[in-house]
Amino acid sequence: MITISLCMIVKNEEKILGRCLDSIADLADEIVIVDTGSTDDTKKIAASYGAEIFDFKWVDDFSAARNFAFSKATCEYIYSADADEVLSEENREKFRILKETLLPEIEIVQMKYANQLQFGTVYNFDEEYRPKLFKRNRNFVWEEPIHESVRLEPVVYDSDIVITHLPAASHAKRDLQNFVRHCEAGCRLSRRLHNFYARELLIAGEKEDFVQARPFFEKSAADSERSREEIAEACCVSARAARLSGDVVSFFKYTSKVIAEEANSEICCELGHFYEDRQDFEEAAIWYYNAVYETHPILNIQTGGREPLEGLVRCYWQMGEEEQAESYRKELSKL
Repeated sequence: MITISLCMIVKNEEKILGRCLDSIADLADEIVIVDTGSTDDTKKIAASYGAEIFDFKWVDDFSAARNFAFSKATCEYIYSADADEVLSEENREKFRILKETLLPEIEIVQMKYANQLQFGTVYNFDEEYRPKLFKRNRNFVWEEPIHESVRLEPVVYDSDIVITHLPAASHAKRDLQNFVRHCEAGCRLSRRLHNFYARELLIAGEKEDFVQARPFFEKSAADSERSREEIAEACCVSARAARLSGDVVSFFKYTSKVIAEEANSEICCELGHFYEDRQDFEEAAIWYYNAVYETHPILNIQTGGREPLEGLVRCYWQMGEEEQAESYRKELSKL
């Protein structure tokens, strides 16, 4: 049987930390809690589960905090958890069996992260595999009988364990403010983080978030070193920001730039909202239709389904075409 260090970074999680630890603490051989500045009873609750507690000054870097937590682990494997995660009894049993039977050559175990769409997270799918259990010390192995080389890729096992994500509140505002701070500091976002920032804005951003993000994404939309996909993402965000600000010239600049290359559901929805706001319901319906049936979303899956279908219902209702509106309402009910 393997030994497991449960590693967590926390801050003001008194309302949900006990729920998480109740579902996983007894499966761990040690609990490492890294606190980044709690002012509530988070540390007291962690201590009641026998956790080793370390303070870490927050530096706007989740990786730095997680690396610090991992550095304090002493067991064979490290399980990385967040306070808003819960294991059901069925999945606790699966985890127990995994602990008893895991082959020593496996270096990373992936588990299914579920229940994401309910809370408006940055993700466009309700369930995905995420690496959750990590071998603390990696053994390097030579491979191949000829032209031998050291195996660089980790041995990954996709388990059937499902972790339920139950956040007490949306993390979007916190994440978006972190993006703003990094961008204002002159950091160039990686392709992955560029996508995450754009997605989180379109899924959960409010007007003020778009106002703050607009300079970064307008610059990104004109950056020749960005990929075609990144430029399309930047244009989608810039178009939304321009529409919310009433900047018609900039709005059509960024929508046109996308349509000239390859239209997507996000841009079609933006055009639908633009014309609906001006009570041109016939034109708005054309763009909402294109969002659902003629294009595909690149950032927010809802722009290829629920959002434009709701727009079609509103537009046809306003035009007095109740039968057509009802047909789209039925499409909505299937989602």
